[in-house]
Amino acid sequence: MNLPRYHQKGSWPRSIVFLHGVGSDADAWMPQVDHFAARGYRAIAWNLPGYGGTPALPDLSFAGIAASLLALLDELKVERADLVGHSYGGMVAQEFVATHAGRLRSLTLSGTSPAFGRPDGDWQQKFVRERLAPIEAGKSMADLAAGMIQSLTGRAPNPMGMAIAKRSIAQVPAATFAAGIRLLVTFDRRDALPGIRTPTLVLAGEHDSNAPADMMQRMAGKIRKAEYVCLPGAGHLGNLENPGAYNAALERFLAAH
Repeated sequence: MNLPRYHQKGSWPRSIVFLHGVGSDADAWMPQVDHFAARGYRAIAWNLPGYGGTPALPDLSFAGIAASLLALLDELKVERADLVGHSYGGMVAQEFVATHAGRLRSLTLSGTSPAFGRPDGDWQQKFVRERLAPIEAGKSMADLAAGMIQSLTGRAPNPMGMAIAKRSIAQVPAATFAAGIRLLVTFDRRDALPGIRTPTLVLAGEHDSNAPADMMQRMAGKIRKAEYVCLPGAGHLGNLENPGAYNAALERFLAAH
């Protein structure tokens, strides 16, 4: 399968870069890429290292992924991006704004968290064990896709969006997913939130159990002048469960900044 490093549609002058979650790839952003490209934006959905056609990093870290993102912006001649990070991608986005804020015009944190607690904590270790057990038993991401979607979504998700989610999950290499899950529990950028000066949208799903709406609202409260939006009825895959509402919330925010 010949997968790309990124999907890109639209043209200058304003570039939106989308970062996906740990269990999906850049295909999960196609409803957003199509929507914003049709409205005069340059829309780019990047396959993070190890996903799609982007080579894996020899020593995976959030700092390393942020450095790869910086290299991508340089390659594509994006001086300042509107960065949208979902879940794992939202953690990458937080790492990036903490180290390269000057390269951002705006920041959107979607279904994500500023920390995963202690890597050696009982809950964190249980989280890793439960998610890696099927992989270690020989299951592929295609085998797991339907069950993952059911556990992540809220009420009445968009059928076309769920088809995209299923395909996107199925394309993820099991080793890449496992490495990302292990990396998730090392993340902690809570101390950086009050220092964010980039215009920020915090976008939650009402029924998201991975990144609960009340936690995300508290997160927004720690970021100077952050805007908080909760999508009614949505779970963790809001951009695919209700693309219309997700795109509208993001479009309103971008128009104001």
